[in-house]
Formats: sequence, structure tokens, C-alpha cells
Amino acid sequence: MQQFKTGKTAVGQRTDIFIALKYPRFARSALRDLFERHNVQVNGREAKPGYKLKYGDKISVNSGSLRLSPESIDLPVIYQDKDVVVINKPNGVLTHSKGALNLEPTVASFMQGKLKDKKLTGSRAGIIHRLDRNTSGVIICARNQAALTWLQKQFSARSAKKTYLAVVAGRPASNEAIIDIPIGRNPKKPQTFKAITTGKPAQTRYKVLRTFKKDGQDFSLIQLEPITGRTHQIRVHLAYIGHPVVGDQIYGGGGARMLLHAHKLELTLPNGRRESFSAPAPKSFSDFWQK
Repeated sequence: MQQFKTGKTAVGQRTDIFIALKYPRFARSALRDLFERHNVQVNGREAKPGYKLKYGDKISVNSGSLRLSPESIDLPVIYQDKDVVVINKPNGVLTHSKGALNLEPTVASFMQGKLKDKKLTGSRAGIIHRLDRNTSGVIICARNQAALTWLQKQFSARSAKKTYLAVVAGRPASNEAIIDIPIGRNPKKPQTFKAITTGKPAQTRYKVLRTFKKDGQDFSLIQLEPITGRTHQIRVHLAYIGHPVVGDQIYGGGGARMLLHAHKLELTLPNGRRESFSAPAPKSFSDFWQK
């Protein structure tokens, strides 16, 4: 248990900000957990993150739960050899940390125990490409620097073929088409993207696999092949044509869980073999159209 006492400079400061300044090595998510575990007290009472400190307040912090490394995570492995690991990433898992220190388990932290090359360091070691947090499915990671370079070149050259499945709102006018619309950052929300003429070229091929009704509304299960690899490309393109992915809270689809899944990945492994890896759509897909 660590004790602090507020001076004049801390008067009016939020308690969570005060704690963050005292523990600069830890991510905000880890420090937020201190409050959720009731490990912060002010004047002997449980503290709220937003409590504004007064002069002379006595702050007690039980910092024993703070860690400098993520909790362990076990992810389903589709394939593994001396060069690569192919994973079926679950919905909700980050590909890699967003900051210098993030204690949330990720695909990258899972890979730490599988790396075979000291040249691979940092919070993104072994990561070749990424899937959004709420996108599930096939992702390939490298175990050594040579494999990382080999595979990155294929993604850059677009010789790695990716196939996705998505449940979208409505029924597209064409059963098969290529969406060819440039994508760039949204100036009003810089962390998101939008279809914009000044953006970078982006093309997505899609094919409608089935249509169905749920609660009186039309929905479609579609297969998608991104020809280019822009951030949020599939989600932005589908929203642009008026058929956002179900559960996409950023680009307009309603629903509790985003129904976007990286179904297949075809590429050439460092051993020279052309391989195709696949993962079936999670149960949440069939649950959506059956309930």
C-alpha cells in the first residue's frame, strides 16, 4: 500500500489523473483497473476516478495488482512451422498493442513465446498484417525476421489473397461487383476513414452468398475479397454503398457484435509452398440469422 498527500498543485485535479502521474510506466487501462478493483482510497474511503482532490487529501493505493506485462492468452492455432504461426483470432482481441505499454493481451503478446529470432522486438514483434479488434478470423505471424520480410513483401505486392465473410444490412443491388472508391482519413474524426475523392485508391470485390429476413428487415451474407489493403477498407466500402456490416458501431451497422470474419488467407510460405488457410465463420453468424 502506497500513501500520497495532495499539495497545492494537485488541488482540483481528478484522482485518476493524479494516479496516472504517480505511475507513468503503466497504461491508463491498467490504472483504471485499480479503481474497478477498489484499490484506491481517499481519506479512507473508496475513491472514484473523477473525484477532484482537495488540499491535504490522503490517497492510498494498493498497487499490488499492477503488472508490467500482459496476462497470458491462449489463441487457436490453425498451422505452425519453424517460420510462421497461423491463428484464428477471436472477436474482441487486439492484433497488437496501441501504445508503448498496454497490459491487454493481444495476438502480439501471444506470439512472444513463439518467436525464434532476437531481431524481432517490440510490441508488434512478428505481426505482418492486422485485423480490427472486432474482426475475427485468419491471421498469419512470423517467428523470425526472414519470414517477416518474406511475407510482408507478398502483402505489399498484393499476392497474398484474402477472403472475408460479412453479414450486412439490406440487399445489394448487384449480386457481384467491385467497389472502386478511394479511401482517406475522415477529417472530422481522424481515427476513422471515409470514401473520399482525395483518398488512396481502394477496390473490394464482393459476391452475395445468401439473403434473409430478420425482424422484418433484409440482410445479406456476402463474400469479400479486398484487392487493395486500406485500413477499414471493407467496412468503409460497404457503408458507402448503403450496406454496413452488422454490428459496426463506427460505420453505421446496428447489432451487438460485428459480423466480419477473415475466412481465408492464401499465400506462399517461406518454405516455398503456396498454401490456403481457412477458419469457419463463428457461431455468432449462424445465430444471427437463425434467431
